[in-house]
Amino acid sequence: MLKDQTGNLYFQRPYVDEELSRQQELYEAESMLLGAVFLEPTAINDIILKPEYFSQVRNRIIFKAMKSLQKDGVEINPVTIVDRLGDQIENVGSVSYITDIACCCPSISGLDDYQKIVLERYRIRTLQESASHFLNDPSIVKAEAFYQMFVDTQEIVLQQHEAKGDPLFEIVESFYSEPEHHGVPSGFQRLDNMTGGFKPGELIIAAGRPSMGKTALVLNMAYNAALNGAVVDFFSLEMSEKQLYQRLLSRMAQINALKWQNPKKFCTEEEQKRANEALDICFNLPLQIHDKGRQTLDSIRARIQKTRRENESAPYLVVIDYLQLIPVEGKFERHDLAIGAITRELKQMAKQYQVPIILLSQLSRAVEQRGDKRPMMSDLRDSGSIEQDADIVMLLYRDEYYNRKTEERTTEVNLAKHRNGPVGLVKLNFIKEYSWFCSI
Repeated sequence: MLKDQTGNLYFQRPYVDEELSRQQELYEAESMLLGAVFLEPTAINDIILKPEYFSQVRNRIIFKAMKSLQKDGVEINPVTIVDRLGDQIENVGSVSYITDIACCCPSISGLDDYQKIVLERYRIRTLQESASHFLNDPSIVKAEAFYQMFVDTQEIVLQQHEAKGDPLFEIVESFYSEPEHHGVPSGFQRLDNMTGGFKPGELIIAAGRPSMGKTALVLNMAYNAALNGAVVDFFSLEMSEKQLYQRLLSRMAQINALKWQNPKKFCTEEEQKRANEALDICFNLPLQIHDKGRQTLDSIRARIQKTRRENESAPYLVVIDYLQLIPVEGKFERHDLAIGAITRELKQMAKQYQVPIILLSQLSRAVEQRGDKRPMMSDLRDSGSIEQDADIVMLLYRDEYYNRKTEERTTEVNLAKHRNGPVGLVKLNFIKEYSWFCSI
Protein backbone atom coordinates (compact mmCIF):
# COMPACT_ATOMS: atom_id res chain seq x y z
CA MET A 1 0.00 0.00 0.00
CA LEU A 2 1.39 3.39 -1.05
CA LYS A 3 0.47 7.07 -0.65
CA ASP A 4 -0.12 9.45 -3.53
CA GLN A 5 0.89 13.15 -3.52
CA THR A 6 -2.26 14.13 -1.59
CA GLY A 7 -1.63 11.52 1.09
CA ASN A 8 -4.36 9.10 0.00
CA LEU A 9 -3.61 5.38 0.25
CA TYR A 10 -3.75 3.10 -2.81
CA PHE A 11 -2.72 -0.42 -3.81
CA GLN A 12 0.08 -0.96 -6.34
CA ARG A 13 -1.03 -3.84 -8.59
CA PRO A 14 -0.15 -3.03 -12.20
CA TYR A 15 3.00 -5.19 -12.28
CA VAL A 16 1.18 -8.25 -10.89
CA ASP A 17 -1.73 -7.74 -13.29
CA GLU A 18 0.62 -7.36 -16.27
CA GLU A 19 2.53 -10.51 -15.38
CA LEU A 20 -0.70 -12.49 -14.98
CA SER A 21 -1.92 -11.13 -18.28
CA ARG A 22 1.30 -12.19 -20.04
CA GLN A 23 1.13 -15.63 -18.43
CA GLN A 24 -2.48 -16.06 -19.53
CA GLU A 25 -1.55 -14.96 -23.06
CA LEU A 26 1.23 -17.57 -23.12
CA TYR A 27 -1.05 -20.39 -21.93
CA GLU A 28 -3.60 -19.47 -24.58
CA ALA A 29 -0.92 -19.33 -27.30
CA GLU A 30 0.40 -22.79 -26.37
CA SER A 31 -3.11 -24.23 -26.29
CA MET A 32 -3.96 -22.64 -29.64
CA LEU A 33 -0.80 -24.05 -31.23
CA LEU A 34 -1.57 -27.59 -30.12
CA GLY A 35 -5.26 -27.13 -30.93
CA ALA A 36 -4.36 -25.94 -34.45
CA VAL A 37 -2.60 -29.26 -35.09
CA PHE A 38 -5.63 -31.22 -33.93
CA LEU A 39 -7.82 -29.03 -36.17
CA GLU A 40 -5.49 -29.34 -39.19
CA PRO A 41 -2.83 -32.08 -38.69
CA THR A 42 -0.69 -30.78 -41.60
CA ALA A 43 -0.11 -27.60 -39.54
CA ILE A 44 2.59 -29.54 -37.66
CA ASN A 45 4.81 -29.00 -40.73
CA ASP A 46 4.61 -25.22 -40.22
CA ILE A 47 5.59 -25.28 -36.55
CA ILE A 48 9.36 -24.95 -36.08
CA LEU A 49 9.34 -24.70 -32.30
CA LYS A 50 11.04 -27.31 -30.14
CA PRO A 51 9.26 -29.07 -27.25
CA GLU A 52 11.40 -27.25 -24.66
CA TYR A 53 10.04 -23.89 -25.85
CA PHE A 54 6.68 -24.68 -24.22
CA SER A 55 6.34 -23.43 -20.64
CA GLN A 56 4.04 -26.20 -19.37
CA VAL A 57 5.42 -29.73 -19.01
CA ARG A 58 2.17 -31.32 -20.19
CA ASN A 59 2.23 -29.24 -23.38
CA ARG A 60 5.82 -30.32 -24.02
CA ILE A 61 4.80 -33.96 -23.68
CA ILE A 62 1.86 -33.56 -26.08
CA PHE A 63 3.99 -31.72 -28.64
CA LYS A 64 6.68 -34.41 -28.46
CA ALA A 65 3.99 -37.01 -29.13
CA MET A 66 2.75 -34.97 -32.11
CA LYS A 67 6.28 -34.77 -33.56
CA SER A 68 6.71 -38.51 -33.02
CA LEU A 69 3.50 -39.25 -34.94
CA GLN A 70 4.59 -36.85 -37.69
CA LYS A 71 7.92 -38.66 -38.03
CA ASP A 72 6.16 -42.04 -38.29
CA GLY A 73 3.61 -40.75 -40.80
CA VAL A 74 0.66 -41.39 -38.49
CA GLU A 75 -2.34 -39.03 -38.53
CA ILE A 76 -2.47 -36.72 -35.51
CA ASN A 77 -5.75 -36.75 -33.58
CA PRO A 78 -6.79 -37.17 -29.92
CA VAL A 79 -7.02 -40.95 -30.25
CA THR A 80 -3.53 -41.43 -31.76
CA ILE A 81 -2.04 -38.97 -29.25
CA VAL A 82 -3.51 -40.86 -26.28
CA ASP A 83 -2.26 -44.12 -27.77
CA ARG A 84 1.23 -42.70 -28.36
CA LEU A 85 1.43 -41.24 -24.83
CA GLY A 86 0.63 -44.57 -23.17
CA ASP A 87 1.58 -44.39 -19.49
CA GLN A 88 2.68 -40.77 -19.95
CA ILE A 89 -0.98 -39.74 -20.02
CA GLU A 90 -0.72 -39.37 -16.24
CA ASN A 91 1.88 -36.60 -16.69
CA VAL A 92 -0.51 -34.73 -18.99
CA GLY A 93 -3.29 -34.86 -16.43
CA SER A 94 -6.09 -36.70 -18.12
CA VAL A 95 -7.69 -37.48 -21.46
CA SER A 96 -10.10 -34.60 -20.85
CA TYR A 97 -7.20 -32.09 -21.10
CA ILE A 98 -6.35 -33.42 -24.56
CA THR A 99 -9.97 -33.18 -25.70
CA ASP A 100 -10.18 -29.63 -24.36
CA ILE A 101 -7.06 -28.68 -26.30
CA ALA A 102 -8.41 -30.34 -29.44
CA CYS A 103 -11.53 -28.17 -29.33
CA CYS A 104 -10.00 -24.81 -28.35
CA CYS A 105 -8.70 -23.54 -31.70
CA PRO A 106 -11.29 -22.26 -34.21
CA SER A 107 -8.77 -21.54 -37.01
CA ILE A 108 -5.10 -22.05 -37.89
CA SER A 109 -4.79 -18.54 -39.37
CA GLY A 110 -3.00 -17.22 -36.26
CA LEU A 111 -0.39 -19.98 -36.19
CA ASP A 112 2.63 -17.67 -36.75
CA ASP A 113 1.42 -15.23 -34.07
CA TYR A 114 1.08 -18.06 -31.54
CA GLN A 115 4.61 -19.28 -32.36
CA LYS A 116 6.05 -15.78 -31.86
CA ILE A 117 4.45 -15.48 -28.42
CA VAL A 118 5.75 -18.89 -27.29
CA LEU A 119 9.22 -18.15 -28.65
CA GLU A 120 9.46 -14.71 -27.04
CA ARG A 121 8.41 -16.01 -23.63
CA TYR A 122 10.91 -18.89 -23.94
CA ARG A 123 13.71 -16.39 -24.60
CA ILE A 124 12.72 -14.34 -21.56
CA ARG A 125 12.52 -17.42 -19.29
CA THR A 126 15.92 -18.61 -20.45
CA LEU A 127 17.55 -15.21 -19.87
CA GLN A 128 15.89 -14.87 -16.46
CA GLU A 129 17.26 -18.24 -15.42
CA SER A 130 20.77 -17.40 -16.64
CA ALA A 131 20.64 -13.97 -14.96
CA SER A 132 19.55 -15.64 -11.72
CA HIS A 133 22.62 -17.91 -11.82
CA PHE A 134 24.82 -14.84 -12.24
CA LEU A 135 23.14 -12.88 -9.42
CA ASN A 136 23.42 -15.82 -7.03
CA ASP A 137 27.08 -16.35 -7.88
CA PRO A 138 28.56 -13.18 -9.48
CA SER A 139 31.66 -14.07 -11.47
CA ILE A 140 33.22 -13.43 -14.85
CA VAL A 141 32.47 -17.02 -15.87
CA LYS A 142 28.77 -16.64 -15.03
CA ALA A 143 28.68 -13.24 -16.74
CA GLU A 144 30.17 -14.74 -19.91
CA ALA A 145 27.67 -17.59 -19.69
CA PHE A 146 24.82 -15.08 -19.45
CA TYR A 147 26.13 -13.15 -22.44
CA GLN A 148 26.50 -16.35 -24.47
CA MET A 149 22.94 -17.30 -23.55
CA PHE A 150 21.77 -13.89 -24.79
CA VAL A 151 23.59 -14.43 -28.10
CA ASP A 152 22.14 -17.93 -28.46
CA THR A 153 18.57 -16.78 -27.83
CA GLN A 154 18.99 -13.98 -30.38
CA GLU A 155 19.78 -16.58 -33.01
CA ILE A 156 16.46 -18.37 -32.50
CA VAL A 157 14.24 -16.99 -35.21
CA LEU A 158 11.09 -18.07 -36.98
CA GLN A 159 11.98 -18.80 -40.58
CA GLN A 160 9.70 -17.13 -43.06
CA HIS A 161 8.97 -19.41 -45.99
CA GLU A 162 9.19 -17.66 -49.33
CA ALA A 163 6.72 -18.48 -52.01
CA LYS A 164 8.31 -20.39 -54.89
CA GLY A 165 7.55 -17.54 -57.28
CA ASP A 166 9.35 -14.86 -55.27
CA PRO A 167 12.97 -15.74 -56.25
CA LEU A 168 11.85 -16.48 -59.83
CA PHE A 169 10.18 -13.08 -60.04
CA GLU A 170 13.37 -11.43 -58.75
CA ILE A 171 15.37 -13.16 -61.49
CA VAL A 172 12.99 -11.92 -64.20
CA GLU A 173 12.99 -8.42 -62.69
CA SER A 174 16.81 -8.29 -62.80
CA PHE A 175 16.65 -8.12 -66.61
CA TYR A 176 14.80 -4.80 -66.45
CA SER A 177 16.27 -2.96 -63.45
CA GLU A 178 19.56 -2.45 -61.62
CA PRO A 179 19.94 -4.34 -58.34
CA GLU A 180 19.16 -2.28 -55.24
CA HIS A 181 22.14 -3.60 -53.29
CA HIS A 182 25.65 -3.84 -54.70
CA GLY A 183 28.54 -5.58 -53.00
CA VAL A 184 31.12 -3.70 -50.95
CA PRO A 185 33.87 -2.71 -53.42
CA SER A 186 37.47 -3.82 -52.91
CA GLY A 187 38.70 -0.76 -54.81
CA PHE A 188 40.44 -2.88 -57.46
CA GLN A 189 38.40 -2.68 -60.63
CA ARG A 190 39.27 -6.03 -62.21
CA LEU A 191 38.65 -7.87 -58.95
CA ASP A 192 35.35 -6.04 -58.45
CA ASN A 193 34.33 -6.88 -62.04
CA MET A 194 34.80 -10.56 -61.23
CA THR A 195 33.13 -10.55 -57.80
CA GLY A 196 30.62 -7.73 -58.15
CA GLY A 197 31.97 -6.54 -54.81
CA PHE A 198 31.85 -8.51 -51.58
CA LYS A 199 28.23 -9.49 -50.90
CA PRO A 200 26.40 -9.62 -47.54
CA GLY A 201 26.63 -13.11 -46.08
CA GLU A 202 29.86 -14.05 -47.84
CA LEU A 203 32.96 -15.44 -46.13
CA ILE A 204 36.04 -14.37 -48.11
CA ILE A 205 39.37 -16.07 -47.39
CA ALA A 206 42.59 -14.18 -48.24
CA ALA A 207 45.53 -16.56 -47.83
CA GLY A 208 49.24 -16.56 -48.49
CA ARG A 209 52.65 -17.39 -47.07
CA PRO A 210 54.41 -14.82 -44.84
CA SER A 211 55.59 -11.62 -46.56
CA MET A 212 53.09 -11.93 -49.41
CA GLY A 213 51.28 -8.75 -48.27
CA LYS A 214 48.08 -10.25 -46.84
CA THR A 215 47.54 -7.59 -44.16
CA ALA A 216 48.49 -4.77 -46.54
CA LEU A 217 45.98 -6.02 -49.11
CA VAL A 218 42.99 -6.33 -46.77
CA LEU A 219 43.82 -3.02 -45.08
CA ASN A 220 43.86 -1.52 -48.57
CA MET A 221 40.42 -3.07 -49.23
CA ALA A 222 39.07 -1.85 -45.90
CA TYR A 223 40.25 1.70 -46.65
CA ASN A 224 38.74 1.62 -50.15
CA ALA A 225 35.43 0.32 -48.77
CA ALA A 226 35.33 3.07 -46.12
CA LEU A 227 36.05 5.72 -48.79
CA ASN A 228 33.01 4.40 -50.67
CA GLY A 229 30.77 4.82 -47.63
CA ALA A 230 30.90 1.35 -46.10
CA VAL A 231 31.20 0.92 -42.34
CA VAL A 232 34.27 -1.22 -41.60
CA ASP A 233 35.30 -3.19 -38.51
CA PHE A 234 38.93 -4.36 -38.75
CA PHE A 235 39.88 -6.97 -36.11
CA SER A 236 43.66 -7.21 -35.82
CA LEU A 237 45.00 -10.10 -33.76
CA GLU A 238 48.60 -9.56 -34.88
CA MET A 239 49.47 -5.91 -35.61
CA SER A 240 48.64 -2.99 -33.33
CA GLU A 241 46.13 -0.29 -34.16
CA LYS A 242 48.95 2.26 -34.29
CA GLN A 243 50.93 0.23 -36.84
CA LEU A 244 47.90 -0.17 -39.08
CA TYR A 245 47.06 3.53 -38.95
CA GLN A 246 50.68 4.33 -39.82
CA ARG A 247 50.27 2.20 -42.95
CA LEU A 248 47.07 4.05 -43.81
CA LEU A 249 48.73 7.42 -43.33
CA SER A 250 51.74 6.35 -45.43
CA ARG A 251 49.39 5.77 -48.34
CA MET A 252 47.20 8.82 -47.75
CA ALA A 253 50.07 11.29 -47.19
CA GLN A 254 52.59 9.61 -49.50
CA ILE A 255 55.14 9.14 -46.71
CA ASN A 256 57.76 6.38 -46.81
CA ALA A 257 56.75 3.76 -44.24
CA LEU A 258 60.30 3.67 -42.82
CA LYS A 259 60.00 7.28 -41.67
CA TRP A 260 57.46 6.31 -38.98
CA GLN A 261 60.34 4.98 -36.88
CA ASN A 262 61.15 8.62 -36.07
CA PRO A 263 58.76 11.02 -37.87
CA LYS A 264 60.17 14.12 -36.18
CA LYS A 265 63.66 13.34 -37.47
CA PHE A 266 62.91 11.94 -40.92
CA CYS A 267 59.74 13.71 -42.11
CA THR A 268 59.96 17.02 -43.94
CA GLU A 269 57.69 19.95 -43.16
CA GLU A 270 55.71 19.23 -46.31
CA GLU A 271 55.25 15.60 -45.25
CA GLN A 272 54.14 16.69 -41.78
CA LYS A 273 51.56 18.97 -43.37
CA ARG A 274 50.27 16.16 -45.58
CA ALA A 275 50.19 13.83 -42.56
CA ASN A 276 48.02 16.29 -40.58
CA GLU A 277 45.60 16.59 -43.49
CA ALA A 278 45.48 12.80 -43.80
CA LEU A 279 44.86 12.47 -40.06
CA ASP A 280 41.70 14.59 -40.34
CA ILE A 281 40.40 12.44 -43.19
CA CYS A 282 41.36 9.21 -41.41
CA PHE A 283 39.66 10.29 -38.19
CA ASN A 284 36.34 10.76 -40.00
CA LEU A 285 36.46 7.53 -41.98
CA PRO A 286 33.84 4.93 -40.92
CA LEU A 287 36.72 2.53 -40.25
CA GLN A 288 37.33 1.16 -36.76
CA ILE A 289 40.38 -0.95 -35.87
CA HIS A 290 40.09 -3.34 -32.91
CA ASP A 291 43.31 -4.69 -31.42
CA LYS A 292 42.63 -4.67 -27.67
CA GLY A 293 42.22 -7.61 -25.33
CA ARG A 294 41.57 -11.26 -26.09
CA GLN A 295 39.51 -11.20 -29.25
CA THR A 296 37.33 -14.30 -29.15
CA LEU A 297 34.49 -15.26 -31.46
CA ASP A 298 32.08 -13.98 -28.81
CA SER A 299 33.72 -10.54 -28.63
CA ILE A 300 33.84 -10.33 -32.43
CA ARG A 301 30.17 -11.27 -32.61
CA ALA A 302 29.28 -8.66 -29.99
CA ARG A 303 31.02 -5.92 -31.96
CA ILE A 304 29.43 -7.00 -35.25
CA GLN A 305 26.02 -7.08 -33.61
CA LYS A 306 26.53 -3.58 -32.14
CA THR A 307 27.73 -2.11 -35.44
CA ARG A 308 24.90 -3.71 -37.39
CA ARG A 309 22.34 -2.42 -34.87
CA GLU A 310 23.74 1.12 -35.16
CA ASN A 311 23.98 0.94 -38.98
CA GLU A 312 21.03 -1.18 -40.03
CA SER A 313 20.92 -0.25 -43.70
CA ALA A 314 24.51 0.91 -44.38
CA PRO A 315 26.98 -1.20 -46.39
CA TYR A 316 29.15 -3.04 -43.87
CA LEU A 317 32.45 -4.93 -44.09
CA VAL A 318 34.30 -7.00 -41.48
CA VAL A 319 38.00 -7.91 -41.75
CA ILE A 320 39.74 -10.38 -39.40
CA ASP A 321 43.54 -10.70 -39.36
CA TYR A 322 43.94 -13.66 -38.98
CA LEU A 323 42.23 -17.05 -38.55
CA GLN A 324 44.99 -19.03 -36.82
CA LEU A 325 45.26 -16.41 -34.02
CA ILE A 326 41.59 -16.60 -33.02
CA PRO A 327 41.48 -18.36 -29.60
CA VAL A 328 40.04 -21.86 -29.73
CA GLU A 329 37.28 -22.32 -27.16
CA GLY A 330 35.95 -25.71 -26.13
CA LYS A 331 37.57 -29.11 -26.49
CA PHE A 332 38.29 -30.71 -29.85
CA GLU A 333 40.00 -33.99 -30.66
CA ARG A 334 42.14 -32.32 -33.34
CA HIS A 335 43.25 -28.79 -34.13
CA ASP A 336 41.77 -28.93 -37.63
CA LEU A 337 38.34 -29.62 -36.11
CA ALA A 338 38.71 -26.51 -33.94
CA ILE A 339 39.65 -24.38 -36.95
CA GLY A 340 36.68 -25.82 -38.83
CA ALA A 341 34.37 -24.82 -35.97
CA ILE A 342 35.70 -21.24 -36.15
CA THR A 343 35.15 -20.89 -39.91
CA ARG A 344 31.63 -22.34 -39.64
CA GLU A 345 30.81 -19.87 -36.87
CA LEU A 346 32.14 -16.93 -38.90
CA LYS A 347 30.14 -18.04 -41.94
CA GLN A 348 27.01 -18.13 -39.77
CA MET A 349 27.79 -14.61 -38.48
CA ALA A 350 28.15 -13.37 -42.06
CA LYS A 351 24.71 -14.75 -42.92
CA GLN A 352 23.02 -13.71 -39.68
CA TYR A 353 24.18 -10.09 -39.77
CA GLN A 354 24.23 -9.82 -43.56
CA VAL A 355 27.85 -8.68 -43.76
CA PRO A 356 30.79 -9.86 -45.90
CA ILE A 357 33.64 -11.10 -43.70
CA ILE A 358 37.20 -11.12 -45.06
CA LEU A 359 39.25 -13.63 -43.08
CA LEU A 360 43.02 -13.90 -43.46
CA SER A 361 44.60 -17.32 -43.27
CA GLN A 362 48.06 -18.80 -43.39
CA LEU A 363 49.13 -21.45 -45.87
CA SER A 364 50.98 -24.65 -45.00
CA ARG A 365 54.73 -25.05 -45.57
CA ALA A 366 54.02 -27.50 -48.39
CA VAL A 367 54.26 -24.50 -50.72
CA GLU A 368 57.97 -24.18 -49.95
CA GLN A 369 58.68 -27.76 -50.98
CA ARG A 370 57.52 -27.30 -54.58
CA GLY A 371 59.41 -25.89 -57.52
CA ASP A 372 56.48 -23.61 -58.38
CA LYS A 373 55.73 -21.73 -55.18
CA ARG A 374 52.33 -20.51 -56.36
CA PRO A 375 49.80 -21.63 -53.73
CA MET A 376 46.82 -23.92 -54.29
CA MET A 377 43.66 -24.32 -52.23
CA SER A 378 44.99 -27.60 -50.85
CA ASP A 379 47.70 -25.50 -49.14
CA LEU A 380 45.15 -23.84 -46.83
CA ARG A 381 46.52 -24.53 -43.39
CA ASP A 382 44.81 -26.63 -40.69
CA SER A 383 41.50 -27.57 -42.24
CA GLY A 384 39.74 -28.48 -45.45
CA SER A 385 36.62 -26.87 -44.00
CA ILE A 386 38.20 -23.45 -44.65
CA GLU A 387 37.76 -24.12 -48.35
CA GLN A 388 34.33 -25.64 -47.77
CA ASP A 389 32.92 -22.72 -45.75
CA ALA A 390 34.39 -19.97 -47.93
CA ASP A 391 32.42 -18.31 -50.70
CA ILE A 392 35.58 -16.76 -52.14
CA VAL A 393 39.21 -17.86 -51.76
CA MET A 394 41.99 -15.46 -52.80
CA LEU A 395 45.56 -16.80 -52.85
CA LEU A 396 48.43 -14.27 -52.84
CA TYR A 397 51.81 -14.76 -54.51
CA ARG A 398 54.82 -12.46 -55.15
CA ASP A 399 57.42 -14.00 -57.44
CA GLU A 400 60.15 -11.55 -56.41
CA TYR A 401 60.06 -12.93 -52.85
CA TYR A 402 61.33 -16.31 -54.08
CA ASN A 403 63.20 -15.22 -57.20
CA ARG A 404 65.36 -12.14 -56.63
CA LYS A 405 66.42 -12.03 -60.27
CA THR A 406 62.91 -11.87 -61.68
CA GLU A 407 61.71 -8.77 -63.45
CA GLU A 408 58.14 -9.45 -62.30
CA ARG A 409 57.25 -6.91 -59.60
CA THR A 410 53.53 -7.55 -59.35
CA THR A 411 51.50 -9.45 -56.77
CA GLU A 412 49.22 -12.17 -58.09
CA VAL A 413 45.80 -12.46 -56.49
CA ASN A 414 44.44 -15.82 -57.60
CA LEU A 415 40.66 -15.98 -57.24
CA ALA A 416 40.83 -19.76 -56.80
CA LYS A 417 37.25 -20.24 -55.60
CA HIS A 418 34.18 -18.14 -56.29
CA ARG A 419 30.93 -19.82 -55.33
CA ASN A 420 28.77 -17.39 -57.30
CA GLY A 421 30.98 -16.27 -60.16
CA PRO A 422 34.15 -16.67 -62.23
CA VAL A 423 37.63 -17.53 -61.04
CA GLY A 424 40.87 -16.14 -62.41
CA LEU A 425 44.02 -14.14 -61.80
CA VAL A 426 44.26 -10.45 -60.90
CA LYS A 427 47.65 -8.72 -60.87
CA LEU A 428 48.31 -5.73 -58.60
CA ASN A 429 51.28 -3.44 -58.14
CA PHE A 430 52.73 -3.36 -54.63
CA ILE A 431 54.30 -0.06 -53.59
CA LYS A 432 56.86 -1.01 -50.95
CA GLU A 433 57.46 2.54 -49.74
CA TYR A 434 53.85 2.85 -48.60
CA SER A 435 53.01 -0.85 -47.98
CA TRP A 436 50.16 -0.37 -50.41
CA PHE A 437 48.58 -1.91 -53.50
CA CYS A 438 47.23 -0.34 -56.66
CA SER A 439 45.70 -1.61 -59.87
CA ILE A 440 47.93 -2.07 -62.90
